[in-house]
Amino acid sequence: MTTDVEVVQHGTVEINGCCKKGPGYASPIEAMAGPKESLIYVTCIYTGMGRGKPDYLATVDVDPNSPSHSKVIHRLPMPYEGDELHHSGWNSCSSCYGDPSAARRYLVLPSLISGRIYAIDTQKDPRAPCLYKVVQPDDVIQKTGLAFPHTAHCLASGEIMVSCLGDKDGNAEGNGFLLLDSDFNVKGRWEKPGHSPLFGYDFWYQPRHNTMISSTWGAPSAFTKGFNLQHVIDGLYGRHLHVYTWPGGELKQTLDLGNTGLLPLEVRFLHNPSEAIGYVGCALTSNMVRFFKNPDGSWGHEVAISVKPVKVQNWILPEMPGLITDFLISLDDRFLYLANWLHGDIRQYNIEDPANPKLTGQVFVGGVFQKGNTVLAEADDGSTYQVDVAEVQGHRLRGGPQMIQLSLDGKRLYATNSLFSTWDRQFYPELVEKGGHMLQIDVDSEKGGLAINLRFFVDFGAEPDGPSLAHEMRYPGGDCTSDIWI
Repeated sequence: MTTDVEVVQHGTVEINGCCKKGPGYASPIEAMAGPKESLIYVTCIYTGMGRGKPDYLATVDVDPNSPSHSKVIHRLPMPYEGDELHHSGWNSCSSCYGDPSAARRYLVLPSLISGRIYAIDTQKDPRAPCLYKVVQPDDVIQKTGLAFPHTAHCLASGEIMVSCLGDKDGNAEGNGFLLLDSDFNVKGRWEKPGHSPLFGYDFWYQPRHNTMISSTWGAPSAFTKGFNLQHVIDGLYGRHLHVYTWPGGELKQTLDLGNTGLLPLEVRFLHNPSEAIGYVGCALTSNMVRFFKNPDGSWGHEVAISVKPVKVQNWILPEMPGLITDFLISLDDRFLYLANWLHGDIRQYNIEDPANPKLTGQVFVGGVFQKGNTVLAEADDGSTYQVDVAEVQGHRLRGGPQMIQLSLDGKRLYATNSLFSTWDRQFYPELVEKGGHMLQIDVDSEKGGLAINLRFFVDFGAEPDGPSLAHEMRYPGGDCTSDIWI
């Protein structure tokens, strides 16, 4: 009679010939062969909509063979109102792949306005997640001085790191990086004393190059009130990237992106952990800036993609930027996808030559100057036009594409349309009135190309407690914007 025997072999635990590994995948290419997504978790917002309801986490069925396909099958309301759920991350991801004791169990939900951080248990029932723990803002402020939490990434150590955009009063000078232990207890700040960035927003680390790079949105005291161009002139918004030692937390270089890099938001390295190349999407100037490691070990940057502003009539300015609010990179590092929230289009670029991206696909899924709106776009000859946007299942598409998420195999792109409730109300008041939605875009991952899947539509305007706004999306098994390889 045989018994289970554990032996350590090549850094993994082997049980009866089967290797027991940590969460995620050994490599980005291996992840591409992972199972097809069947569920997506979506952060949904009532904050700022005047409905007197808490934000919630929606579980959406994306299995085309399921009778509840493209439907919300579960809603987990938060225990408090006024949070403004925004981005999300995991307690553990592919960076912990070599640790068989680690598990991708808890979805981490930072609340941008209230400062609370929720840990959601997705393991007990992936279709109906439940609340595990709440990190209260008073605890964070007392121990670190940090507030306005945004991006959460798991670390190979089992800790969770969260970028925070300011202090409790909304001053950018108080921003930095919060460190939680594996059970969501506040440990302190990650960065060394005196090494906090100018502004906070997103971050990504590349351990083989001992580097973390963070981006800079702006002061919470400014962006929480809505977008005001005077705040940019007054220096309340960012235009820098901060280069840190990893995992040391020392600020070793600040890259000034200048007037071509205003409001740098999402930042991503290429997925290949050996590569010292990445991109950041600069929203206001609508450029994708490529950053790279120089031979001397310093970091440089250059504009890789420019989305030209469009001359418009009947809008707040004579020219409208695309406003790149999200982008991502396919797991094989072949394609980059970006969302122009104001123009209303999603674009696909081939980045096999990272310094020279080539536009290979584009689809309009909304925008300020779509047909039926009052805003007109001007062509070079002075004539005006509006963009045709397809209806999906009888629904006119509202707002513009904001957050995007790609399937592991790179063949399906999902898009939601809420940026931040205050900005939604300012630029797309119809979103606050009628709610958001989620779309699926079919992707040609061979030659390039994008097309709306007319069989998929999740209408957050038809929610039981009234229309809600939809933002970040996560698969239970990880994705190309949550997982980092070491």
